[in-house]
Amino acid sequence: MTTFCLMKLLNQATRNENRFTRRFYGTLLATTTQKRVFSQSSAVVPDPRKTTVFGLTKPFCTAEKSDTEPKRKAAFGSVGRRIPYRILHVINEDGESLGNMHRAEALRLMDQHNLKLVLLRENAEPPVYRLMSGKQIHEEQLKRAEKKKASSKPGLVQKELSFSSTIAKNDLETKTKQIAQWIEKKYHVKITIRQTKDSNTDMFMLFDQILKTGSEKATYLSKPKAIKEGVSTCILRHMSEKELKAHQKLEKQKNSIAKADENEAPKS
Repeated sequence: MTTFCLMKLLNQATRNENRFTRRFYGTLLATTTQKRVFSQSSAVVPDPRKTTVFGLTKPFCTAEKSDTEPKRKAAFGSVGRRIPYRILHVINEDGESLGNMHRAEALRLMDQHNLKLVLLRENAEPPVYRLMSGKQIHEEQLKRAEKKKASSKPGLVQKELSFSSTIAKNDLETKTKQIAQWIEKKYHVKITIRQTKDSNTDMFMLFDQILKTGSEKATYLSKPKAIKEGVSTCILRHMSEKELKAHQKLEKQKNSIAKADENEAPKS
């Protein structure tokens, strides 16, 4: 009986030991698996509180800004010996094409004839350069400056005057003075004359009289013409500097000829 009880206790202890062993290793295995899963998920799943954006930001670079900004147009003048292009289309001093050539050949011609290379069209293929003297470059710079100055002026103002061919002398003088003031301001002046039924006045001669007595700096922009029966019109403008110099020179020649004639008259 005692032996039987001892055997039963031993079997019970063995079962308890096996159960405890399985429970211990099972808990250990489950804990290890959870750690692995947690470590993998933590590597893949991002933190919802943090936002990471890829590919939306640009690194700071001054070169990119310079590409977006428009290039300033280079001033007209000699480029010296700094030519970034290997092949050029060259035009000689007289404006004749010399064809395409290597930049070394273009520099040789420049030194040989004591000229300067000027870039004309950079966007052409190949870029166009011209051999020019210092005087030619200076004259072209003056032309471009004058053209730029003219293009930057505000829109022209046009004034208008209208009267009949039987206008009184005092009224005509007043209008002529007004025209002279507008011409000094470089306005365009449109004059319209209506011929009355009983008037025999030559309206074209009247236009010439207004032009002659109004201002020495005035000339026709649009010569007198009949726009309809009994109505004629013209437009006056201020002379350019070149026209004014030519006009003054012509007047001086006329005056000198008139004086010469007066001096010869008593002798004869």
